[in-house]
Order: sequence, then structure tokens, then C-alpha cells
Amino acid sequence: MRLLNILVIGALIVAASYVYKIKFDSTLQAERVAKVRGELRNERNAIAVLRAEWAKLDAPSRIQGLADRHLSLRRIEPTQFDSLDRLPDRPLPSAPNADPIGAMLAPNTPEMTGSIPPPAKGR
Repeated sequence: MRLLNILVIGALIVAASYVYKIKFDSTLQAERVAKVRGELRNERNAIAVLRAEWAKLDAPSRIQGLADRHLSLRRIEPTQFDSLDRLPDRPLPSAPNADPIGAMLAPNTPEMTGSIPPPAKGR
């Protein structure tokens, strides 16, 4: 009988140590989950800050201010716009083997410009 009591007490000690180990592991996992949730919250906050900074940097008014300050561009004149039917014909390449992109970059005729002449006064 005494041996049975000792075995039961031993089994209780083993079971208690196993339950304690499970509790310790679950506490450790809960701490890891809390740490990961905190890191996730910090990353989401950082993403929100970066999106706000991007929106600030991407604002058209800011870009227009930078362009006005750093680029020497002329203002857009209403005479620069016209209907598509008044566009000049596309220039033909000088030779069939010529580079069409190079021909667009360096046109042969100096009178070709990207601007449109002002409308006639009779219009």
C-alpha cells in the first residue's frame, strides 16, 4: 500500500510539473504574441507616417512651387493649344534605314517647333 501511495504522489508531481511547463510555455507564447502585435502596430504607424509624408511631397501645389523656383519654364499660353485637325503632318524620315527615334529627336527642318501659331484675328 505504501508503494502505491509513493507512485501516486510521484505521478501527481510529474503531472504538476507537466501542467506548470504547459503554463510557462503558454505565458511565453502570449508574451511573444504581444511583442509581435506591438511591432505590427509600430510598423502600421510607420507606414501611416510614410504615406502622409508621401502625400505631402506629392502635392501638386508643392511640385508647382518647386518647378517655379528651380526650373526656368515659361507659363502656358492659351495659344499653345489647338484642335488636332490643325496639327502639321508628321515628317517623313530622310532615308528608309534612318533611325525614326533619332529623326524625332533631331528634326532636319529648323522651322518645326512644338508651338502652334496664334490664331488669326478674324476668328
